[in-house]
Amino acid sequence: MLADILPPKVAVKELGEDPPGVPHHPHETVHVASARPERRAEFITGRHCAREALRVLGVEPVPIPKGERGAPVWPAGVVGSITHCGGYRGAAVAFRGDVPALGVDAEPNEPLPDGVLRTIGLPAEHTMLSTLPARRGIAWDRLLFSAKESVYKAWFPLTGEWLDFLEADLTIDADAFTFSARLLVPGPVVDGVRWSTLRGRFTVRDGILLTAVADGHG
Repeated sequence: MLADILPPKVAVKELGEDPPGVPHHPHETVHVASARPERRAEFITGRHCAREALRVLGVEPVPIPKGERGAPVWPAGVVGSITHCGGYRGAAVAFRGDVPALGVDAEPNEPLPDGVLRTIGLPAEHTMLSTLPARRGIAWDRLLFSAKESVYKAWFPLTGEWLDFLEADLTIDADAFTFSARLLVPGPVVDGVRWSTLRGRFTVRDGILLTAVADGHG
């Protein structure tokens, strides 16, 4: 699924469950030592997917601990993103020279809980959601949430700064299965160009909604 919405130079690994006996590293599991078993299992599987994706790139698999604000710490020269939800674990990695920004997010294709949309959506986004085709069977409010999660995951390694849900104005193209996020704060400078917009794609399959960001422009 991830490979369908990411550039060819991005390596991915996906699993639908937590297989037993997955190898893990103390430098990683220290972050979930007191977590409930389900949370610990999905964390370990997510890191396993990340190492398998690194292997596809030809990068020696290494521990991937949590860094600032919980972001994964990748090997030098690599960008990546890890995500998981019920029935899905996945990771995507690429060389920074090929893909300067990368963020992915998985969510159940279900409406957001009551009240959440008010905290993550701008008035223009609320209006946009009301125009999107219900016949597609896509929980558009959840897609908005997921796309903003992917935007943040791509943003943070470039800036080291927090990006609030209300600091990106998202537009969804339901026909092209794409979205763009206009940044409402100064964007990151990439190769001498200040990005004002991050762009991504999405897909929905087997009850799972996936979004991915791997591009931006001024």
